Amino acid sequence: MEVDAELLSFGRAVRSRRIALGLSQEELADRAGLHRNYIGGIERGERNVGIKAVYALAAGLGCGPSELFSEAAPLR
Repeated sequence: MEVDAELLSFGRAVRSRRIALGLSQEELADRAGLHRNYIGGIERGERNVGIKAVYALAAGLGCGPSELFSEAAPLR
C-alpha cells in the first residue's frame, strides 16, 4: 500500500508533538478519546483523518488544529 505524502506529513507532525510531550500513543489515544491503533495509523500516514478527529488530536496534544497543520511539512 502506497502512503500518501500529505497524510504522512500530518502524521509526522502528530508524532513529533506527541514525543515532545513525552506521551505514548496509548496516552494520546486516551486524552483524545481515540483508539491507540488509530493513532498509529495516523502517524504512519495510513489514515485520512476526519475533522472531528483532528480536533480531538489537537485537544489531546494541548494545541489548536491549525498548529498541527502548520507543523506538517509543506509539500509544494
